[in-house]
Amino acid sequence: MSSASEPRWRRLEPDARREQILVCAIRLFSERPYPAVSTTDIAQEAGVARGLINHYFGTKRDLYLEVVRRMVTIPSSAPQALPPGSLEERIEASVNWFLDRVLRHSKTWLVAVGGVGHDPDIERILAEADENAADRVLEFVGLTDVNEHREQLRAMVRAYAAMVKAAGREWVMGNHLSRDQVHLLLSQTLLTLVRDTFPKVRAR
Repeated sequence: MSSASEPRWRRLEPDARREQILVCAIRLFSERPYPAVSTTDIAQEAGVARGLINHYFGTKRDLYLEVVRRMVTIPSSAPQALPPGSLEERIEASVNWFLDRVLRHSKTWLVAVGGVGHDPDIERILAEADENAADRVLEFVGLTDVNEHREQLRAMVRAYAAMVKAAGREWVMGNHLSRDQVHLLLSQTLLTLVRDTFPKVRAR
């Protein structure tokens, strides 16, 4: 029997069970607003006892904060997952990776990056994700060993990240930008930062 056809209630290692619950929560929060999703709903979706939700995550709010963190944080393994190639090819691949990630859970991503009523916990998660993204992007483009002016480069990446979120919202909400147009905007802007702007900053 393939893993895809195995029942959800099969015995899993703790990390795998926790991940299963988180994936189900992400799916439900993408389909319904926060008040309309209960821990019972998530437990039923994951095929587990409701007590396991509390065991692995605590309260519903704690689980939701973990969903937000997952949506906005670039995994440390992401740069290694990109295919080798030129700078342009790596940037193209990294932007595609991001857009695919947004598309899979667009509603949840929109809520996550938009914050929830100036919630301090979510704002903290978003700030941590921006710091993480700065390091991941420098890794994407091969600048992990840069020390001089590193904080200035990271600040520019954080500014770029703000544009990434805005462009993603324009695309997902169906306003004025298509996926291809967002891809062009993000990849060309990042290429310009790396090829033109970063060297000028490092030279000063």
